[in-house]
Amino acid sequence: MALPTDYITINRQSWNNRTDTHVNSLFYDLSGFMKGKSSLNDIELSLLGDIKDKSILHLQCHFGQDTISLSRLGAVATGVDLSDKAIEYAKKIATDLNTNTRFICCNIYDLPEYLNEQFDIVYTSYGTIGWLPDLDAWAAIISKFLKPGGKFVFVEFHPVVWMFDDNFESIAYNYFNSGPIFETENGTYANRDAEITQKSVMWNHSLSEVFSSLMNHKLQISSFNEYDYSPYNCFLKTIEPEPGKFRISHLGEKIPMLFSIVAEKQ
Repeated sequence: MALPTDYITINRQSWNNRTDTHVNSLFYDLSGFMKGKSSLNDIELSLLGDIKDKSILHLQCHFGQDTISLSRLGAVATGVDLSDKAIEYAKKIATDLNTNTRFICCNIYDLPEYLNEQFDIVYTSYGTIGWLPDLDAWAAIISKFLKPGGKFVFVEFHPVVWMFDDNFESIAYNYFNSGPIFETENGTYANRDAEITQKSVMWNHSLSEVFSSLMNHKLQISSFNEYDYSPYNCFLKTIEPEPGKFRISHLGEKIPMLFSIVAEKQ
């Protein structure tokens, strides 16, 4: 499948363009975070378990809140992200909070050029793989940086969600990876009224593609779950029937909104 040769440049600019808005948004609540609030949700916390003194590689970390939250729980955490602006913020926040959190700015496919070690856990979550064209190469990166016996912890929006139009009224996209999806967005999920516009290149990935990619690289699935809610109010037409559980108002519990995987390296 031919790739847009400039997709990395487009997507880096997309995230650079929205980072200031995200840092200053109520959605990310940086003020609360700086006062000690964790950015991690119950789903990933239960999957991660006790991480004290564990080395963790966090892929696609944005401006580092989850990575720093992992450090606060006692992990030795390293965050990686494509956006140089986001990583600049991440380093400053980690310094201000006096946490020993390392950050690397690069496209994750290029990570072997910047890092040469293995970790107890590789972690990534919420809106990550849609930015990646090649899940086989993604899984190879995960496997490369995991110690034998280490585990991969993954929480992601369900591919069924990405089939719908923005209002969840009709099927607009292919469930399977049929090629790049080019979009232009006004505002951002963290502040839809923000006066910013960004272009992006994304890909939809089916569950079978995710599973096959991981299994092809010596990652044995030990846990798989689906969830009928999002912990984030990042979609249109949502309701919050329970605290911290957002569903699409007219679909309710009818569709999966998240899935999680834990896989162990053989």
